Amino acid sequence: MRREELQPLYCIFSCQSSCSSGYLADIDMHSDHFGFPYATADVLCRNGPLVNVTHVTISTHANILENQHQNFLPIQNKESTASFPYTFTVCISNLFGNYNNVLQFVQTMEVYKLLGVQRVVIYNTSCGAELERVLLHYKDEGVLQIVQWPIDHFLNPSRGWNFPEHSGDLHYYGQLTTLNDCIYRSMYRSKYLLLNDIDEIIMPYKHDNLQLMMEQLEQEHPGAGVYVVTNRIFPKTQFDDSGRFKLPQWRNIPGINILEHIYREPLKGSVFNPSKLIINPREVEQTSVHSVLKTWAETVTVAPDMCSIVHVRVPLQGALTKDQLHEDKRLWDFEMVSKVDYVLRKAGLLI
Repeated sequence: MRREELQPLYCIFSCQSSCSSGYLADIDMHSDHFGFPYATADVLCRNGPLVNVTHVTISTHANILENQHQNFLPIQNKESTASFPYTFTVCISNLFGNYNNVLQFVQTMEVYKLLGVQRVVIYNTSCGAELERVLLHYKDEGVLQIVQWPIDHFLNPSRGWNFPEHSGDLHYYGQLTTLNDCIYRSMYRSKYLLLNDIDEIIMPYKHDNLQLMMEQLEQEHPGAGVYVVTNRIFPKTQFDDSGRFKLPQWRNIPGINILEHIYREPLKGSVFNPSKLIINPREVEQTSVHSVLKTWAETVTVAPDMCSIVHVRVPLQGALTKDQLHEDKRLWDFEMVSKVDYVLRKAGLLI
């Protein structure tokens, strides 16, 4: 919603074959918007019929006759449950700018599957032709849900996070909105959600998989529902000297080969390393990118030696030499080469 132009909104409910007149909605604007004109907001329909309600729509008109041609959305999450189809789901907010980092994406997906992730949700505005073929493979495999996100058809989304620097109508193609949507979309489908970017892996370092790590964290912090994970930068400008994973079959695949980047920057208090999150979605009402905004549960910062983000990207501490970086071969623990080759062949990118 445009923060400076709020207007009254009404909830129109569909009850089987009939509709109700409008009930005035409450609007809860999220506190994080990074200065952009548009912000994520929750439109809360607190009143209305209590039985036989199946669908709802939001309108600027309370009169039912003004809303006959509105699109009504099905009401979901009506019943809570203690069992879920998935244990771990990854929410990846936005693909835009014809993103085509194929090799890193496939490697990331295969590592996550080995760690115990059963489902990934991606919000897609635009991606490259090669990556689209890979996305369709994972969709057919059943591990990936693609949510089309044509936000650029309606607003002028920013490619950055800071309004004075990047301008535009809203932050990072609506990243905050898609993350919150993923929480509610997955609330009763997954026990845990991992909220991270497409080039990040939330990596256990003391456990073989996410399940074992979360069992220990829940035992140590029984009231927690939000787990903050430290970001570790692996500069894509520094390569493994042995050339062990400089594989000829990947030479013409678009994207970064994360297995070649085993050096990470040291953590320094003066350098901002944005964290990411593992959450219980039933305990979080609103989230931002690096922290939650509203939660009913305790928030715990996970020790970096237990779990950190493997983030291969441009360096944050670019003046450091290789000798000043820490060697970290955690990715080499995963037998993924044959799995990556298989996906690339199925997508028609390897012969």
